[in-house]
Amino acid sequence: MAQYFSLLIARGCWVLLILTPITTLFFLFNIDLFATLAQNQLRLPIQWQTVTSLQWYGLWLLTLLYLAVGLWGLYFLRRAFSNFAKGEHFNQSNSRNLRLFSILLFAQALAKPLHYALSSLLLSMNHPAGQKMLSISLGSGEIKVIALAMLLWVMSDLLIKGSQLESENKQFI
Repeated sequence: MAQYFSLLIARGCWVLLILTPITTLFFLFNIDLFATLAQNQLRLPIQWQTVTSLQWYGLWLLTLLYLAVGLWGLYFLRRAFSNFAKGEHFNQSNSRNLRLFSILLFAQALAKPLHYALSSLLLSMNHPAGQKMLSISLGSGEIKVIALAMLLWVMSDLLIKGSQLESENKQFI
């Protein structure tokens, strides 16, 4: 059953690794839809009618950089779960892949408030003096993701210890 779930997770990562860049390119060519989505997601008290197309493209690029960190992490998660699906549990490769995923997950959790702050600056930069804004948001979601990243880091160490035990057991047989 664990191999089935591992395969499901690995394939889900593949789907996200393929669909996210396609969706991102779609939003590049349909910047108005991206703008509508961004307005609904960011919920900033900005004079939206003053935001120019150049600012929307800047936000698109900023969002692309933010998403790239997550996609890079999904690549390593997919590699680990592909190995798990093959029955390869305790090896250096899985440990390395989980460790890299946890580092990138941690980086993305830290990048989220930075993305929000830079978005608020970018979208309000053409407002009159005194109406420009810098909005920072840090919530329990980011704290949970950081905790998950630390947990996965510890699990990657456990895979190394399990690999060492497995090789010791093979030597006795």
